[in-house]
Amino acid sequence: MDEERIINLEMKMAYLEDFLNQIQEVAVEQAKDIEKLKSENKKMKEKIKDLSDLAEGDIPNRKPPHY
Repeated sequence: MDEERIINLEMKMAYLEDFLNQIQEVAVEQAKDIEKLKSENKKMKEKIKDLSDLAEGDIPNRKPPHY
């Protein structure tokens, strides 16, 4: 009886170790994706700022028509 319990516990432990490894792989991939998205977001912010700065140069500094 004790040997059967030990075998069952070892099997559960093996499944848990495998599950933990799978979760760790997912976490590593998600961290890579997050870093990639942060980088892309930063580039997009810079591009929007550049475009905004360019557009402001084309707009004359005057009051809107409703003033």
